[in-house]
Amino acid sequence: MPVPAEPSIFSRIVAREIPATIYAETDTLIAIADIAPKAPVHILIVPKTEEYANVVELAAGDPGLLAELVALAAQLAAEHAEGDFRLVFNTGAGAGQTVFHVHAHLLAGSLEEGSLAGF
Repeated sequence: MPVPAEPSIFSRIVAREIPATIYAETDTLIAIADIAPKAPVHILIVPKTEEYANVVELAAGDPGLLAELVALAAQLAAEHAEGDFRLVFNTGAGAGQTVFHVHAHLLAGSLEEGSLAGF
């Protein structure tokens, strides 16, 4: 997929053009607080590359990076939520994706089955 003409909000956060609460950062990923949390713990885990618009593209194009993302999610859940978590990828506008730079929502903290159904 071609890189967008304008940097995504996530690329601007990586470049430190937009402030964010950063939970973790590696050479390839950044984990930041969601500005409109839907759970007691709501962290966005974002690949630094804009090459992939969604998780399907990421899985096909760089499965190793997807595995790194999941491993970072598990680490953050262990640090912030006793290891229990949901990992949500919205893929496509009809599924609620508003930023077309692949990212995962790490949700945790006393979640009940069926909660966040409209997330």
